[in-house]
Amino acid sequence: MKRAVLGLVLFMLAIVFAGCRHQMRNSPNQTASTQSNPGPKGDQPEVMDRLQDSAKVLDQLMNVPENNIPETVLAKARCVAVIPSMVKGGFVIGGRHGRGVVTCRTGHGWSAPAFLTLSGGSWGAQIGVEEVDLVLLFMNQRGVDSLMKDNFKIGVDASLAAGPIGRSAEASTDMKANSEILAYSRAKGLFAGLELSGAAVRPDEDSNTAFYGRNINWRNTLSGSVQSPEGANVFISEVRKVFREARTDRSGQ
Repeated sequence: MKRAVLGLVLFMLAIVFAGCRHQMRNSPNQTASTQSNPGPKGDQPEVMDRLQDSAKVLDQLMNVPENNIPETVLAKARCVAVIPSMVKGGFVIGGRHGRGVVTCRTGHGWSAPAFLTLSGGSWGAQIGVEEVDLVLLFMNQRGVDSLMKDNFKIGVDASLAAGPIGRSAEASTDMKANSEILAYSRAKGLFAGLELSGAAVRPDEDSNTAFYGRNINWRNTLSGSVQSPEGANVFISEVRKVFREARTDRSGQ
């Protein structure tokens, strides 16, 4: 009983710490913008940091050949969501919470970024607290349709599987062909597994408003109807580089 209480206390402390760090990153220079043009404002420090961190996660994930995402997977992915530093922890009863960014392929390139949250609890062999960088690839139309909803649950509205890694895993991607979402994670500590079933994915309206100056429709953003502000370049450019190289390599084979 004492161990269970201690585990829950540690988890709550981790969530509080993450929240405090978020507030500390938001507090400097948070003045209201008087400009009428869409662009980052309000929570600009946190939103811009998230875009930069998400770009770094993709870059670092692809720079380890034995553990990167296979080119066949990248070439087929329809949307990519990155959730840097998702807080995950628990003692038998687990929880996770993270804020990320997502973009989708359109007829004229990658869409402007939309901001999201992922949260929920879970049961399983979970002991400890850590931060995990998470990448979700939406592989088919059903996965994209689930993402376009204002609220969907992983494992309920769209199936999820752990994505294959490394160049030697190319052949194993056929086993994942029916999964709507493939997940890739990079842990910064020790943790027994990554369980996302039942986690809820929702638009992060506060961040979308901060970045665009108003709460733009989630579906319009991801379908390519919204122009991408200059502040998104660091993330969108990294996505273009990673996914363009994969498609170029595949077409040359």
